Amino acid sequence: MVELHQNLDKLEDLDANIYIVSNDQPEQQLELYNALEEKMGQSLPFISDPEMKLIERADMKNGDAAYRGYALMDTKGNVVFNKVNDHWGEEIDKTTEDLKKEYEELSK
Repeated sequence: MVELHQNLDKLEDLDANIYIVSNDQPEQQLELYNALEEKMGQSLPFISDPEMKLIERADMKNGDAAYRGYALMDTKGNVVFNKVNDHWGEEIDKTTEDLKKEYEELSK
């Protein structure tokens, strides 16, 4: 997540809300949120999904855990793109390229 926060400027031209979704409890997410905010000066909002409903809807459920990756939803809550990728942060240029491409398709 540090890579994402270090590169938020690469996603500035997207007119989209960006969230971090995990099945962690809110208390755990708040700890990470605060640590990111302290280190980076900001943090993206977290969504706690302990029942994994949103994670499953995004087809990112992996048994009792969530896959690492990213997804796009339209304004109606339909998942229009998802990608499982354990290395999305290390591949931030590819990640942002994929997101921008899919976002542009969605915006047409």
